[in-house]
Amino acid sequence: MKVSQLLGERYKDRVADIESQNLMTRGGYMKQVGNGIYSLLPPATRIQRKIERILREEMDLIDGQEVLFPVAMPAALWQSSGRWDSIGSELLRFKDRSGADMCLGMTHEEAAVHMANNIAGTYQKYPFMIYQIQTKFRDEPRARGGLIRVREFTMKDAYSFHTSQADLERYYDRCYRAYERIYARAGIPEVIAVKSDSGMMGGKVSHEFMLLTDIGEDTLVICPECGYRANMEAAECIVRNEADAVQKPLETVYTGEAKTIEDVCTLLGSKAEKSCKAVVYQRNADDSFVLIFTRGDIEVNETKLTNYLKAAVHPAVDIENANLCAGNIGPVGLATKATVLFDRSLVGATNLICGANKEAYHLTGFNPARDLPADTVYVDLGKAQAGGECPSCHKHSIQIRRGIEVGNIFQLGRRYTEAMGMTYDDENGNRVNPMASVCEEKHDQYGPIWPITIAPWEVEICALRADNAEVKAEASQLYDALDRAGAEVLLDDRAVSAGFMFSDADLFGCPVRVIVSPKTLGRGVVELATRDKSVKEDVALADAPARVLALIQELKDQVWAKVPESI
Repeated sequence: MKVSQLLGERYKDRVADIESQNLMTRGGYMKQVGNGIYSLLPPATRIQRKIERILREEMDLIDGQEVLFPVAMPAALWQSSGRWDSIGSELLRFKDRSGADMCLGMTHEEAAVHMANNIAGTYQKYPFMIYQIQTKFRDEPRARGGLIRVREFTMKDAYSFHTSQADLERYYDRCYRAYERIYARAGIPEVIAVKSDSGMMGGKVSHEFMLLTDIGEDTLVICPECGYRANMEAAECIVRNEADAVQKPLETVYTGEAKTIEDVCTLLGSKAEKSCKAVVYQRNADDSFVLIFTRGDIEVNETKLTNYLKAAVHPAVDIENANLCAGNIGPVGLATKATVLFDRSLVGATNLICGANKEAYHLTGFNPARDLPADTVYVDLGKAQAGGECPSCHKHSIQIRRGIEVGNIFQLGRRYTEAMGMTYDDENGNRVNPMASVCEEKHDQYGPIWPITIAPWEVEICALRADNAEVKAEASQLYDALDRAGAEVLLDDRAVSAGFMFSDADLFGCPVRVIVSPKTLGRGVVELATRDKSVKEDVALADAPARVLALIQELKDQVWAKVPESI
């Protein structure tokens, strides 16, 4: 491909705060059509095709069979699993011309079970896995970051069917390893797997694959001491309280306008961890109130709360309707119709500050073991904290990091097969979409630094002074030689300045760059360099094709050296 014929323009001016969105827009990779909806230009489509090839090869390696499900599906399919009503506005619903309810697929568990039902009717057909790579739509409320969080996207999803839990678990391990290989082959072996909440998919066992980055929306809990890793939604929160030597009696104190934990603790000269706070939610279904008491420094994990209640919730409004004294709610002498829950961060705590259920007053000396009923149940509803105790090695080494989700695997058990009338099998779903994530983590101030295995082109030839007959001839000769050898080559044959050409080359991000100019030809060489600046050398004209091909292979070997063996 010659740059003079390449569709798309490149820009110098910054266009977005998130770096991957900025670079991929400036570099002519994508063009926005609507909120969270993009057209992909040739460089991006080449990257996507390479990622899809990696996905297909790895799915085939674990005995996957490629299929294609419909984008538009009748409501009846989703109603059969119960998700038509349980999923909110993320699922784009519409009516066809006959008035029948339809939706655009955001995931395809129902379609997978529908396809397998009656086709695999005997045990000899099992186990098997089907997968697809297809455009999907999720009416994402917070589209952001270019391709980081979109509404329309290409996804690889796979579904495996088994006759026993043990077989499912064995295959789950194969999928887990396949994903490790996918990310390593895509040039991002630093992707980590974390335990996660299954969310709308259901099931009990789930892992998310995360690329650590400060712009990520997911919060991760990581222990560098033992390797424990979990999404904040699924991470256990361990709090150990040391009892004070003397247990003080309950005492009512005037706190006036102080309502928040911070204000009350400041007023009474205490720390947040020596307080008990109240957090109020309402169930989405009926607006009934849910009241959680937790230690003052521990935040409520809404995913844990939702899972415990088996109901979606939202922060409460008009809590006076629940007979609660806002800003002064406490667990002693409480009279309310709300569901009351106690976080286990209160276990063993003594001499806490809490609300007195009376306007302008709080209690001091609250001791849960003494002041609450003996049969009080404590539940893990808290968010893990930096420096907290690791659930695995029990060292106080927890770190809180941010990450971008680039894949998921689930053990769904019989969640969909039983709901949809298919018996005797299990299934397992996966997804991957790493292009923008790679750009987010692998770039410099000038542009992307694409790994060789997914780069739009493996090598770019910069013909400086393309209007010079000798430069044009030598650059074209090298281009033809590399193209015949099977290399993916981009030739910048435009008569533009060196600065302009190099700026565009940085935005293309090709791993290998060859510079042909009157100066290099005067020395009988070309300049050879890598985009990451790890290699820079002069190569004789006659040796240039072989050296470029060898360097491409070296870069590929570096990627493959980090790819684990398949299972």
